[in-house]
Parts: sequence; C-alpha cells; structure tokens
Amino acid sequence: MIKQRTYSKYALEAVTLLGEQIKLGRKQHKWSEKNLAERAGISRATLQKIERGEMSCAIGLVFELATLVGVNLFEQDKLPLSRHIEQTRDKIALLPKRIKAKTKVVHDDF
Repeated sequence: MIKQRTYSKYALEAVTLLGEQIKLGRKQHKWSEKNLAERAGISRATLQKIERGEMSCAIGLVFELATLVGVNLFEQDKLPLSRHIEQTRDKIALLPKRIKAKTKVVHDDF
C-alpha cells in the first residue's frame, strides 16, 4: 500500500498561488496551454498539473514556467537575488560539510 504524502496548509496554499499566477501570466500573454508547454519543453498535462498546484511536479519546471510568463518569484531586480545567493553560499561555507546524526550513548553498566 502506497502511503500518501501530507503537506502543510502553507505549502499547499503557496503552490496553489504560484500555479494560479502562472496561469494568469499565460493568459495575459495570450498563450494557449499547448503553446506555453511547447515553449517550456513539457507536456500539456504537466502544465495543467502545475497550474492546478499539484505538489508532484519538479520545482525546476515550475520555476521555468514562472520565468517564461513573467512571475517574479523573489524580487523584481535580479541583482539583489544574486546577492542573496552569494550571502547564503557564504553562510553555508561556514557550516560543516557533513552533519552526522548524533548517536545516543547507552549506559548499560547496571
């Protein structure tokens, strides 16, 4: 039996909003589903899933569609976004490369 994945309400609402924004952008460009799917190199069915806000779609595809239709994901200006990437990478560089799960020490001397 396959266990269905559960998502937080916030995550579901965020992906629904992004899907709706992609649909709005597509319609504002006066592109059909088929036209946008061809531009993105995906099937029409995949585009429909993304516009419905299904969580099973690859995030890269969703971001590419958002870019194609003009949905700004983080900020209007690309320069600050690149600055955020650089700052995040700098922070990551300060952290350990590997994180090991802490093993619990068993005290079995009765």
